[in-house]
Amino acid sequence: MRELVSTGCRVLAANGHSDLVWGHLSARDPDGRGVWLKRAGLGFDEIGPDDVQLLSWDGELLAGQGPVHLEHHIHIEVLRARRDVAAVVHSHPEAAVALAATGLALQPVGHEATFFTPPDVPRFDRTGDLIRTSELGAEVAGVIGPHNAALLVNHGVVVAESSVERAVFGAVVLEKACRAQLLAVSAVGADRLIASPDEEALAKRERCYSARQVSLGWQYLVRSLPGPAAAGVTS
Repeated sequence: MRELVSTGCRVLAANGHSDLVWGHLSARDPDGRGVWLKRAGLGFDEIGPDDVQLLSWDGELLAGQGPVHLEHHIHIEVLRARRDVAAVVHSHPEAAVALAATGLALQPVGHEATFFTPPDVPRFDRTGDLIRTSELGAEVAGVIGPHNAALLVNHGVVVAESSVERAVFGAVVLEKACRAQLLAVSAVGADRLIASPDEEALAKRERCYSARQVSLGWQYLVRSLPGPAAAGVTS
């Protein structure tokens, strides 16, 4: 789990999710003890296996060292609420933050948005501040509901998926989708945006982002990492 989470962190760093030392990736402990989470104080690109901690469901540090992220409540509460979710990404990618601030729905102007929509990605707008309590974490989980992502308005994104590989892949394509829409809106305006209709978007989700295609995409993202640390990690 430590190797997988640390590799996922480095993939996020290489694909638009770095924000100095902020942002985190977690995975459900397969033995039910809690959550494996990136430690605080380091950037995504700096994370190795020894920088991944095991937290209990109450946020107690069970294994690992270093400070714990204040926003660990996001991960614990989303994983508590969704038994089908095995991994959670929280980060502050620029295009997603910008799109959320416009109030526009995410539109499938390319393939990437179909990983999430239709229906539209839900928004958490209770606060743009840090998710620093279990109550706020539970509110974020409630906004996500059955979806695989939420935009935290004036803050960042949360992606909740069935594996570390899918959560990280989803975070990467979410940022690409938001960037593509912002580019299109800046060129022609929101009222002239051309996007796939719902039926086509759902069909594209099945074809473009099947389990096999996501696995291949993850493996490419890992192969693209610099250095030997990514070797041997596959889906």
